[in-house]
Amino acid sequence: MKSIQYATKLAEILNKNTLPAKAFHAKIPQEERIKIFEGFRQFKHRILVATEIFGRGIDIEKINIVFNFDMPPESDSYLHRVGRAGRFGTKGLAISFIESEEDKNVLDAIQKRFEVKIGELPSSIDASSYMNN
Repeated sequence: MKSIQYATKLAEILNKNTLPAKAFHAKIPQEERIKIFEGFRQFKHRILVATEIFGRGIDIEKINIVFNFDMPPESDSYLHRVGRAGRFGTKGLAISFIESEEDKNVLDAIQKRFEVKIGELPSSIDASSYMNN
């Protein structure tokens, strides 16, 4: 429940700073979810703030940034969720919030399984690393 509140608040802050973000979580009615999904498909939104509800089976092109609240329970779910950023030949950035020892264990399993190193969020990020020119 806390992650839904955080996801909603982060999307509000991003929008106030002229960054076209949408939160996607279980408390949003299905009709509104469809509208959000269509907004992404029509390129009205480029930043997704996701909770566990946003996983497999949803293909949206050109999402630039995915924020993850609630680490998924296993590496496959993580891959499907962060894979929303940078699909179809575009660049993307995924930011995941690690809150507990359980989250850290999932992150460790992800790094081991996919042979990647996922570091801490740097103090600045070059926009060219997640935005196509």
